[in-house]
This record gives sequence, structure tokens and C-alpha cells, in this order.
Amino acid sequence: MDIATIIGLVAGFAFIIISIGLGADGFAGIVYFLDAPSAMITFGGALASMFSGYSIADFLNGLKSIKIAFKIPSLDSGAVIKKIIDLSNVARKEGLLSLEEAAGELDDAFMQKGIMLIVDGTDPELVRGIMETELVSIDGRHRGNIAFWENLGGMGPAWGMIGTLVGLVMMLYHMDDVSTLGPNMAVALLTTFYGSVLANWLCTPVAYKLKAINDGEMHVKEIMVEGLLSIQAGENPRVIEEKLKSFLSPDSRGNLGGGDEGGEE
Repeated sequence: MDIATIIGLVAGFAFIIISIGLGADGFAGIVYFLDAPSAMITFGGALASMFSGYSIADFLNGLKSIKIAFKIPSLDSGAVIKKIIDLSNVARKEGLLSLEEAAGELDDAFMQKGIMLIVDGTDPELVRGIMETELVSIDGRHRGNIAFWENLGGMGPAWGMIGTLVGLVMMLYHMDDVSTLGPNMAVALLTTFYGSVLANWLCTPVAYKLKAINDGEMHVKEIMVEGLLSIQAGENPRVIEEKLKSFLSPDSRGNLGGGDEGGEE
């Protein structure tokens, strides 16, 4: 579980509740912010708009993608570089065909696919083309989920404003009773409040987290592509190590090790 996501959501909700509790009526004032019709038009309307703009499968996949924001991604660029260096040492000593056995021990399907293309003797440019095409496909799917939460975040305030307008119209029709103007205005504004909470407490942070995870995954997979193509080209493991280190920040490089084996024949 990604504790940062949990802490952020819990803390954001807590700040709202505490701020309400610090008002004149204390925590009893929370009841002023609970209104079923306002919640229905804001949350229901936002979800209905999203549903009408997506297929059922895409809508459900978009909602399910929130689980990704709560998971810690296994994106370790250093570990990937070390693995590629190990594979380059194996290929240098025993030949490219020896990588087939090593591929079976890998957990990453993308790297496995690249290795099998190399073992099958696929042209380097074709290998790059196939892997980059898959990268584009993966990035596209991820960005679809990111866009879902961005769009839902935009729908929340929009439907909140619709609810506010509905509430104002109803209020204006009952202006003969001045004592009800304040409460009716408060209820009308609740939909805008709900829409802002939906957008800024949930949707926007989730979209940010999904984007960060996607960027990290694309970065790691680009390292894999360059590393595997370097192995196929028969480059020295130490050269491969230095090449792949360029993907890392200076503070993250250090001595990854493994590049000395097989460096000389």
C-alpha cells in the first residue's frame, strides 16, 4: 500500500471536518453540510456524464484504476540496470541464445518479450520498433485512466454549479418567506462545495498519482529497450552500464556494479 496516498486523502478529509468543527456551532455544524439532494445532483450527475461519455468497459476500468494509486509501484531503475548488466555478462560469455533460459526467470513481461525477440534473431530495428510500439500502447492505456479522473474532476464542479443554480431558482420562488432565504441559500451552495471536494480532494490527486506512476514505468521500460538493444549489439557490459546510468540522476548513479565481469576477453 502507498502510505502517501492514504495519508493525503485522510488528512485532506480531516482538515475539512476540523475546519467545520472550529466554527461557531462546533462539530454539530457538520449536519449543515449533509444534504441528500445536493449530493445526488453533484455526484450522481458527474458520474452520469462520465458514463455517457465512455463505454461501459472503459467507465468501469476508469473507476477500478483508483486501486493503482494505492499500490506502491515496483519501479527500481537501479535494479533494472543491474539486471541488464547481468544479462549482458551472460550473453558475452555464453552467447545470445543463453538468454532464453534467463528470460524464463524474469517477472517483467516487457523485458521477457524483448529478450525472446533477440534470441529469435530479430533485426535490431524491428526489435526497437516492436518494443516502442508496445510502449506507446501501454502509455495510451495509462493515459486513458489518467484522463478519466481528470474529466471526472472537471465534472464535479460543473454539476455542483448546476445544483447551485437549481437551488437558487427554488429559493427565488419562495422569497415570500424571508426566514427561509438563509437556509435555502446554504443548501444551494452545498452542491458547489461537494463538486469542489470531489475534484480537489479525490480526482485531481488520483490523476497526479497515476501520471507519476506512468511516467516512472515509461522511464524504466525505456531503460530496458536501450539495454536489450545494447546487449544485442554485443556492447561491452561496462559500456552498457555507463550508457544506462545516463537515465538516472547524478545522485542515483553510484556504482551499480556488474559491468566488470566479462569486460575483457
